[in-house]
Amino acid sequence: MKRRVPALLAASALALGAVQATAPAASAKAVGEESLAGLLTSDGNTFDKNRNDFDIVTEAALAVVGAKPGSPVGVLADGTKRATVFAPTDQAFRLLLEDLTGKTVRSEKKIFDSLVERAGVDTIETVLLYHVVAGKTLTSGKVLKADGARLTTAQGGKVRVDIRKKPSLSITLKDRDKNDRDPKVILKAIDLNKGNKQVAHGIDRVLRPIDL
Repeated sequence: MKRRVPALLAASALALGAVQATAPAASAKAVGEESLAGLLTSDGNTFDKNRNDFDIVTEAALAVVGAKPGSPVGVLADGTKRATVFAPTDQAFRLLLEDLTGKTVRSEKKIFDSLVERAGVDTIETVLLYHVVAGKTLTSGKVLKADGARLTTAQGGKVRVDIRKKPSLSITLKDRDKNDRDPKVILKAIDLNKGNKQVAHGIDRVLRPIDL
């Protein structure tokens, strides 16, 4: 299903999330101004059967900015502004809905529709902003040096970084929900949009700004 991406971006400067795409051909030290909006829209924006990409977070961001054009989510269409996004995969949202309802839903559209119906746009906006660290370009190298750090999100809450190097490298993000598994950074989906002021890292679960 085609999204209304160009019109919404032009009207309200939206973007949150990332898509599977190669990083720009820029050196590690380059500071480009390609926004995450450009990366977000580069895959055609369609629900599909790939649980490892970012269609649901894309549609969630579009829903927020469509309802609230002045949302802070819109900063991620401005590539001159530094920002880091921890972007949940479609599978992450599937797991969230399963936790909330006890039911497993395969269709990405049905997952999205169910979450919107249950949570509402304001709650979705809050959750999305909890995945954004505004004003900082945290590439994977910086994240790896941030063991124990508490990152302040655009929502206002904090996320703690927990690094484990043995038996294998893992980066866990500790959120406000004490009763469920914490998201991990997907090492095959890091540094999306690298070389620019705005970068994203895929995560395998949705960060929760409250204890569910």
